[in-house]
Amino acid sequence: MELKTLIREYKPALIQKYGDTLLPSQWRALQSIERCRTAKSGELFVQCKQCAHAHCLPLSCGHRHCPTCQNHEVNQWLDRQKQKLLPVEYFMVTFTLPAQLRALTWAKQKAIYRLFFACVVSTLKDFGLNPDKLDGDTGFTAVLHTHNRRLDYHPHIHVVMPGGGINQKRRQWKKLKGKFLFNEFALAKVFRARFLGALNNEAIAIPQNTPKKWVANVQHVGKGLPALTYLSRYLYRGVISEKNIVENKNGKVTFRYTNSSTKKTEYRTFSGEDFLALILKHVLPRGFRRVRDYGFLHANAKALLKRVQLILNVKLEITPLRARAEFICPLCQSTMVIRIIKHAERLVPD
Repeated sequence: MELKTLIREYKPALIQKYGDTLLPSQWRALQSIERCRTAKSGELFVQCKQCAHAHCLPLSCGHRHCPTCQNHEVNQWLDRQKQKLLPVEYFMVTFTLPAQLRALTWAKQKAIYRLFFACVVSTLKDFGLNPDKLDGDTGFTAVLHTHNRRLDYHPHIHVVMPGGGINQKRRQWKKLKGKFLFNEFALAKVFRARFLGALNNEAIAIPQNTPKKWVANVQHVGKGLPALTYLSRYLYRGVISEKNIVENKNGKVTFRYTNSSTKKTEYRTFSGEDFLALILKHVLPRGFRRVRDYGFLHANAKALLKRVQLILNVKLEITPLRARAEFICPLCQSTMVIRIIKHAERLVPD
């Protein structure tokens, strides 16, 4: 079931109930997804070189929260990561903000998401520099997610990290021994102290019921390309896969999800407008990057990454450029060419 179909049906009710509270970024996401692959999202006028048959093709919206446009983003990320792949064990480290801070985080998204990233990064870098651990500079990719499987607001950051670090003074790579990266309890304790300190520095009031124990999770995810392929699907998933929207009946929408504890399929049902509001809750502020590279995986650290790959004797395969899609004539099967490009209509608030 397509999300844009539900938007067209329940958008009036959404505006009536939530119109005064929707943010500009949410309006933009709503309109982009609704227009995706329609004439309003732009069109290509293509014509056959052989028989002159012509027709228009609607364009995708390209919005990062559009479930239709997610696959392209996954492929692009995976192509980039293949050029950074190291022959070591990989880990996924997850930092989660406690429930008591979620209302505050939602109210000050840009500021707190920025601090969230900064504290995660500084914590992991310092743990990597520990002589008893990796004793060197690390590299990793961090991704912000704002939802759990039930689609509740649940901000957390996943970090994909190779098990090793480079000591730049000695020009030496230290490989992780075994499949244990960092102590989860120590990570959570240090991260908590830094995050609360950052809130204080920004003069952001901390709720009095903030817990003393926070949660960090470290998971071994395998080695090489298979691990990255698995992670790409996980990290770049949209808020909801359209195949999981199972019913739209009598003004109510039902979706399914897998309970992370029982591994069983469960269902949630909302009114159409409440379902759309739930999806829009996870639209990030405009311009905020939810995927970021750090350390020797950062775009500005190409020389350092090359040094690491040289030390580890990495032989990179040249990733072929993805072939541009050809347009085939439905009448004579010849190649069609683009004659006119009609750009998308400007998005305006409803």
